[in-house]
Amino acid sequence: MAEGLMKKFYGHALYVQSAGVKNDLEVDGFAVAVCQEIGVELARHRARSFEEMREWGDDLSGFDLVVALSPASQRQALELTRYYHLEVEYWPILDPTGLGESREAKLAAYRQSRDQIRDRMVARFGPPTQPG
Repeated sequence: MAEGLMKKFYGHALYVQSAGVKNDLEVDGFAVAVCQEIGVELARHRARSFEEMREWGDDLSGFDLVVALSPASQRQALELTRYYHLEVEYWPILDPTGLGESREAKLAAYRQSRDQIRDRMVARFGPPTQPG
């Protein structure tokens, strides 16, 4: 969700790649649904791990900032600072996976996570620069 929101709000002024502790490949359908509600397309997005990013040619030393959304990703990002000069920020965002019994309750949890990410982004990077 974070990569999609970042690209929607700030366009291509920044180079953004999402990476996780592991590569889930498929993006969660609930994440796709709640982002689609605000015009953010995630259906074709694929989650990568830091290791895959390196294998695919991303130069991790070229990144200025890593925003970690979970304690596990924060630990992995901090480990990268042993080899690369990176700033790491931890944004404790609700992990909506496994929350809610009904479809609507699950969607509500994902909306809460989406909105937490959006709010942190705007606080950190300022108002969106892209229309829409």
